[in-house]
Amino acid sequence: MKFPILRRVLRGLVGLPRPFKRAIAGRRVELDGQVLDLDVQMIIKLISLAANPGEDPPLSDQRRLTDEAATGLAEITRGVVSRSVTIPVPTGPSRDAPGTLDARLYEPVDVAGATAGLLVFFHGGGFALGSIVSGDPLCRALAQQAGARVLSVEYRLAPEHPFPAGLADAVAALRYVLAHRTEFRAGAVAVGGDSAGANLALTAAHQLARRGETSAEFVLALYPVTDAGRQGGSRELFSVGFGLRTQDVEWFEGLYLPEGLDPIRPTALLEADDLALMPPSYVATAGFDPLRDEGEELVTALRAVGVPVVARRFPGLVHGYAGFAGLIPAARDAVLDAASALRAGIALTGPHASSGMALDTPGVADRGAGIS
Repeated sequence: MKFPILRRVLRGLVGLPRPFKRAIAGRRVELDGQVLDLDVQMIIKLISLAANPGEDPPLSDQRRLTDEAATGLAEITRGVVSRSVTIPVPTGPSRDAPGTLDARLYEPVDVAGATAGLLVFFHGGGFALGSIVSGDPLCRALAQQAGARVLSVEYRLAPEHPFPAGLADAVAALRYVLAHRTEFRAGAVAVGGDSAGANLALTAAHQLARRGETSAEFVLALYPVTDAGRQGGSRELFSVGFGLRTQDVEWFEGLYLPEGLDPIRPTALLEADDLALMPPSYVATAGFDPLRDEGEELVTALRAVGVPVVARRFPGLVHGYAGFAGLIPAARDAVLDAASALRAGIALTGPHASSGMALDTPGVADRGAGIS
């Protein structure tokens, strides 16, 4: 079934009375003290039924399907314009690109010409899938709801360009924006992303800080990858049946990390001894996500060294919930929560922020809180 048709069908089904949705979804799923959101359960079941049985499609087909599956959020993204830009980056032995990165700049119409916060954004996709196209709905929603510009960056993908290519692109893009913030009419500069893109955002901010360079003032990380190669915990508990499978995570890790490379070093901050250099952060996790535990362990590690963190777990949601935000109310609320955190993070950490204001406030940073 073509994605536009499937989306229309799914939207119609989400609007059904709850008893009808339960009949389609099946028995309530409760695991680890959490209940899977009914709409999520129903959609995952229907998508699995619509998928072609047998082996996973080739990587080229997965990339095409990832872009086609991007679901719009028209009702919360009105009033945002976008344009293509290029970011010059240095060439060198590790680069085979022509010295520029493609990017797309999103701007709410009510901040046109004014100084406003800017988010440098990296899309998810396991370091091997995704693009500016797949990240478009989320970037538009963040721009409109946070009242900020968003610069979505097209970084190189594995396996054609394994580590450190994607990270090098992320660091170069963030460094360039920070050095040219006046040209972008940027006040505070934040960096963020979802899944693999969240890892790139966190790691790029950390690398600039540890080199003594200016880094982002705030990090927005949605269900981040933080600890490649790990086993047990949420990777075992939610290994199958909730969208992203643990075998998918391991496959992506194999594409991104060259043979023989220590899997922990390029994808995790948990082993770093200088996490105190990190900017204030927002870290969101999903209850039924194989990556849940490592995201929450990062929160614990950041707080242990005094980094302000707003941590949110959305217990009924799954990995990649931003991609469902155009269909599922709970996922939409989670995206709006991220946008609110971005707005607050920009306001509290930017050049004109009050030194008496704290980001990590009780009630807001409750690790178990959620809107699902």
